[in-house]
Amino acid sequence: MTNAEKPEVLSLYDFFKKFPSEESARLYFENKRWANGTYCPHCGSYGVSECVNHKPMPYRCKDCRKHFSVRTGTTLEASRIPLQKWLMAIYIMTTARKGIPSTQMARELGITQKSAWFLAQRIRESWLSNQPENNDKLDGDVEVDETYIGGKESNKHANKKLQAGRGGVGKAIVIGAVKRGGKVITQVIENTRAPTLKGFIGQHIATGTNVYTDSFTAYQNMQGYNHATVNHSAGEYVRGQAHTNGIESFWALLKRGYYGIFHYMSFKHLHRYINEFSFRHNTASLGTMAFIDATIGNMNNRRLTYKRLINA
Repeated sequence: MTNAEKPEVLSLYDFFKKFPSEESARLYFENKRWANGTYCPHCGSYGVSECVNHKPMPYRCKDCRKHFSVRTGTTLEASRIPLQKWLMAIYIMTTARKGIPSTQMARELGITQKSAWFLAQRIRESWLSNQPENNDKLDGDVEVDETYIGGKESNKHANKKLQAGRGGVGKAIVIGAVKRGGKVITQVIENTRAPTLKGFIGQHIATGTNVYTDSFTAYQNMQGYNHATVNHSAGEYVRGQAHTNGIESFWALLKRGYYGIFHYMSFKHLHRYINEFSFRHNTASLGTMAFIDATIGNMNNRRLTYKRLINA
């Protein structure tokens, strides 16, 4: 990638020049959501009036007579955190390639750790909609691999050990597929049996694609694909065009985030964490503001309440 093609990077200094106040942040959110005119998120009417002093909310619909703001019907709804801090949180999660823990985000934003954790989970929830749909399948040259996420059994307290062996015991399984030079798709799965792995491949990879995996037996006899493997157990990592270096590089970054930043990802919320890394990978060609814009664009109809989050 040449210097001319490198995505625009916004420094922290430039970020605060661009959003020096809560009002500037509100106007930015409104311009992104209502570029073609302000409308009521309750009924869709464009007949709206602006309230004096923006109380109880900035706008009121003349048709359904309900009040609303730019937060209504989005990930931001019912949040008391200022919009400027929402933008700063998105900015921080944009620029941190290996993620940022809620404890550090809390210090950066001047809020509690609990609020920072909930804020980050809501941003991750908006990124979930970025996963390619079934009709947007990967093609060309695609690498597929699975990995295990979790702590070692030997490091666990005695009353938390499963006493069921080593290796992947007690860990979550994640499968991923990456198009060389393109997007990555990740998913938490329950097992590594052939129907599960091949089901993921059939759902997310177009028929006739060149698929490269390791020599794991569950991938054998793959129908409808040009399948080639490398035998890692025999020390073979590249054979012609066959290798899984791309997806393994993605796993390496994910695990650096796990071990070095988060230290723990609960199985309940693991799908959001791995999608955070997927979203950053898939938008790597975007500049900082384009990344923020993509995040804001995904926030509509993506509300996540605290109750639904912890009871999922």
